[in-house]
Amino acid sequence: MDQLDIHILSILQKDGQISMARLSDKVGLSLSACHRRVKLLEAEGKISHYAARLNRKSVGLEIQIFIEVKLVSARRTDISAFEEAICQMPEVLECHLISGEFDYLIRVAARNTEDYEALYRERLSLIPSVAQMKTLLCLSTVKEFRGFHLTA
Repeated sequence: MDQLDIHILSILQKDGQISMARLSDKVGLSLSACHRRVKLLEAEGKISHYAARLNRKSVGLEIQIFIEVKLVSARRTDISAFEEAICQMPEVLECHLISGEFDYLIRVAARNTEDYEALYRERLSLIPSVAQMKTLLCLSTVKEFRGFHLTA
């Protein structure tokens, strides 16, 4: 990956809908050369997909919650049961296996505390491999992920 690829990726992270003509102008390549590079970056898996980033609050998801989860054990069956259950919950935006006191960190968006409580009581707490959960309510977001900072 050279500086041109990094420049292309940086622009696409900010505007995934930019036209190929505008992108090629911004990076100083011909349209065909720029298109080839983008297609190669996609084929190499450096660009995994394009998506619209929604404004959580404007679509009615007023609260964001982080949940630390500790499993009953590190047995493969407990891990698999937990991960399969989490993957079936569209309310779960992210789930990360982490080191430290807890095993997983989950990020959830909900309309309100009542909706989160229902998810907590009716779905999350019923996963058999869960031993403990700790809920952290996000009061405000200081910096949100908008893309990777790339260097050569």
